Amino acid sequence: MCIFVAQNKGITYYGYMNITLSLPEELDKRVRKIAVDRDTTLTGLVREYLNELARQEAAAGRQRREREALERSFEQFQIRVGNRTWKREDLHERS
Repeated sequence: MCIFVAQNKGITYYGYMNITLSLPEELDKRVRKIAVDRDTTLTGLVREYLNELARQEAAAGRQRREREALERSFEQFQIRVGNRTWKREDLHERS
């Protein structure tokens, strides 16, 4: 996991944070086998999962902001037309 370390004269330095993860032995064996099958490490699997989680969260936030903007525009441009005085059947009536 990359974290902000220092900034000096416009150059940002990044480093890795070590995290201790406690897993039951059986789960550890299963995910290490998955990692070997995918030609990666347990750390690589965790990093990939967390990157995907962060990407999805960012996308969800963007979608939420877009939906809120759309709802505001609907409120702003709302048109009132009065009561409906017709029936659907009347619109599709054939002569």
